[in-house]
Amino acid sequence: MKPFTDTDTGRPGNGPVVGARCDDGAMAESSIAAGVDEQTFRELTEPYRAELRTHCYRMLGSMYDAEDALQETLLAAWRGMAEFEQRSSVRTWLYRIATNRCLNFRRAALRRPVAPLPFDAPEPTRHAEVSWLQPCPDALLDPQQVLTARASVELAFIALLQQLPPRQAAVLVLRDVLEFSAAEVADLLGSTPVAVKAALQRARERLSRHEGRRPEPERGSPTERGLSERFARAFEAADVDAVVELLTDEAWLTMPPWPHEYHGRAAIGEFLRGIPAFRDRAEIRLQSVRANAHPAFGCYSRRADGPFRATGLLVTTYGPDGISALAHFPPAENFPRFGLPLALPPEGATIS
Repeated sequence: MKPFTDTDTGRPGNGPVVGARCDDGAMAESSIAAGVDEQTFRELTEPYRAELRTHCYRMLGSMYDAEDALQETLLAAWRGMAEFEQRSSVRTWLYRIATNRCLNFRRAALRRPVAPLPFDAPEPTRHAEVSWLQPCPDALLDPQQVLTARASVELAFIALLQQLPPRQAAVLVLRDVLEFSAAEVADLLGSTPVAVKAALQRARERLSRHEGRRPEPERGSPTERGLSERFARAFEAADVDAVVELLTDEAWLTMPPWPHEYHGRAAIGEFLRGIPAFRDRAEIRLQSVRANAHPAFGCYSRRADGPFRATGLLVTTYGPDGISALAHFPPAENFPRFGLPLALPPEGATIS
């Protein structure tokens, strides 16, 4: 089973750099036994920083936690260089540290309480199990994964991983996304190949219960751009009917950290009509970004002649017949990561 293979190119989902067994640093690694200075350590680890961040993000679902886990990984690697055994590559050694740090994070996770929604919302279709999910800018993800294994960095997959038991999630990512062998994963986790295979089977069974991933427009294609432009125009016009018209029948609206989830055009439309900016016909502006290999928008609104204030980050997922998912995230903790300001001047607010 290779669920994260790019079906258009046939290339492994992790790509030629990420998925290789990474012996290209062998010459540099030979210096480890003699000890390394900070510059050498940076040269050894920097090529893997982006993919390690992506790995931690998959495992934890939160960019805050992923960055903390990455820093702990690099610190532990620096402190442990003298004990590094060259039975494996630096990459494999770093994945061992990172995976176990992430497992520790998940065991000790203390989730912050969530404030109530700032307006009266209709009754949701259901309440989400994963409230700590955060979006990740494409620029911070492993670029090979974004290009060749899009499904493995999408919000839907990240959320599903949070619902798996921690070790099952680790095994699934290491085996099916990163394509480590069962023996390698067993070594990384201090387990056995038999236990790894059993955990992988259980993880795959749980994932198979969820609706299969539908084809999406190619990244940056005219179809994707056209749908993004139509959505932005409708949203800026506060035209709920036009927004709903772009949704698929089975579309979902989610809004971590709030647990409210709305399914279908009618439920999403009812929710949108209650948003203060739509309800009060405020002036709305969107700034285009990319998150989790999808088009996304920084949303701003204003009343009277004041500046445009940030109201949220919207990540969109497109299917073959429209928008299949909208995920809204609060601005304060997400905009800085995307390079978005928390306010726009009245004269400079345009779709970017």
